[in-house]
Amino acid sequence: MTDFTKPNRRGLLLGAAALGAIGLNPARALAAGYPDRPVTVVVPWGAGGGTDATARMIAALLEKRLGQPFTVVNRTGGAGVVGHSAIASANADGYTLGIVTVEITMMHHLGLTELGPDDYTPLGLMNADSPAVTVSSDSPYKDIAALTDAIRTSAPGTFKASGTGQGGIWHLALVGWLKALGLEGNHVTWVPSEGSAPAMQDLIAGGVDIVTVSLAETKAMVDAGRALNLALMGAERASSHPDLPTLAEAGGGDFALATWRGVCGPKDLPADVAETISKALAEIATDPEFVDFMDGRGFNIEYLDPAAHGAMMAGADVAMGDTMRAAGLVQG
Repeated sequence: MTDFTKPNRRGLLLGAAALGAIGLNPARALAAGYPDRPVTVVVPWGAGGGTDATARMIAALLEKRLGQPFTVVNRTGGAGVVGHSAIASANADGYTLGIVTVEITMMHHLGLTELGPDDYTPLGLMNADSPAVTVSSDSPYKDIAALTDAIRTSAPGTFKASGTGQGGIWHLALVGWLKALGLEGNHVTWVPSEGSAPAMQDLIAGGVDIVTVSLAETKAMVDAGRALNLALMGAERASSHPDLPTLAEAGGGDFALATWRGVCGPKDLPADVAETISKALAEIATDPEFVDFMDGRGFNIEYLDPAAHGAMMAGADVAMGDTMRAAGLVQG
């Protein structure tokens, strides 16, 4: 797996190709004057999390632009299946949209659902965060090249890493990196955790050698001088950390991955509706209110227009399947 098809930094040209003209049909009449009543925005994850916070800001800015309430509803459960299903199965009239996350490229490989990227109308990618390779400030490895060389020459199981549960996105980041280095996916032992916070505590306590989570999740420990980010597993540097090199730049191997959030509707959303939402999202991606909100929380803004958003999801689905297969997680 190399990258998730490299979203343009904040390149904001709307992809007219994704909004191809439609002929005369009832959907065009339906879309005229859209929206003329409240719109529901489904979030597949819990209130208070990063996806929820991002969705609420996007909803508020859509409401400001389009003059109707955009109400966020959290539909949790099934490791993301419940919420993603609610988006895909909604009426394709534009009055139920949702935040589709990287898990849509993972769930069907795990045998949890048959849903995949093709079950949605992509309207715009808004965020992508790559994991960092992070070590304790007490670690003997102060740059990614030295750590990479040590891992390559070590016996399997010498190093331990953590960041999330078994098979989670940050575990797959480690597996993909190891495979890119020509190693087995379990060459570094994965220690499952209940999330990034306990993983970072374990890192500081010496229980693991490496943590692979987002920069936002390492921030508190790094700012306190207790942890050190060595490199970013991204296709390019993060706008919030311009001095942190990517793996490829700093001798850590050629690998990139990101967790991401995009706005989607159900499949076959009317083109007029899709154009209305996607144009508003393109504006929101550069709105100072959105930029300040995302930067203040350490989230990286990555905008992709609908065509590129759809292509990214399709490519990520294939790449994620390869990485999960290498980790022994693919079912069927």
